[in-house]
Amino acid sequence: MPTPTLLPTTPTLPEALRSLGLRRTAADYADFIARATRSRWSPTVLLEELARAETQERARRSLERRLSRARLGSFKPMADFEWDWPKSIDRAAVERVFDLGFLASGSNVILVAAQGLGKTMIAKNVAHQAVLRGAQVLYVSAADLLLDLGGQETSRLLERRLRHYVEPRLLCVDEVGYLTYDNRAADLLFQVVSRRYERRSILLTTNLAFKDWNTVFPNATCATALIDRLIHHAEIIPITGESYRRREAELAQKARQAKA
Repeated sequence: MPTPTLLPTTPTLPEALRSLGLRRTAADYADFIARATRSRWSPTVLLEELARAETQERARRSLERRLSRARLGSFKPMADFEWDWPKSIDRAAVERVFDLGFLASGSNVILVAAQGLGKTMIAKNVAHQAVLRGAQVLYVSAADLLLDLGGQETSRLLERRLRHYVEPRLLCVDEVGYLTYDNRAADLLFQVVSRRYERRSILLTTNLAFKDWNTVFPNATCATALIDRLIHHAEIIPITGESYRRREAELAQKARQAKA
């Protein structure tokens, strides 16, 4: 007995819309049709509204993907930054960085400050602004970056991870200077910086002046070349003063003592 031929199943309207990539319209198709009927949209207006809704939805999903890939974590907005607290900060330079003009030329931004003066807060807000403007961004601590690269067991795997750090439009490397690294780590960081040099921007935070980087890479022969490439096209912004966190801890301690 011959096997009966199975006829293709006709998809529902939402399924057909999803198969065409029209996810927003598929999710809200009943409301969309109701609005079109109520407002008596012409075919042209209906297509314009559909295109507008789908464009907005794709922009939203794209932003969500970029934010997820950036790995910014939590951070305070710049509205909370206390400009009067540091003893010295070039506010005009910081605000200039937020215009993101340095991305067009592949220039770097380097924030130099002791712990607790807001350099990470500034860096994360700049990175967030870049994401909102459509740039691919990756935020990583120096320790995590070097641990990742140093843990690759083959040259092929290492090359893949190097591309991971070279490809984003903006790479933010936080907290250079808090740990000491060996020659291999210095060479790996040099590869990242060298491959991005004059092509894609780096935003780097450090607690040390460059003359003191010999304490970070004490025996590395590439340290001078690394610094040269970082600062050649760079906005270097030093911030001096006392730690915000230390001040907050002292104020909290005084408040507890006053209640005792």
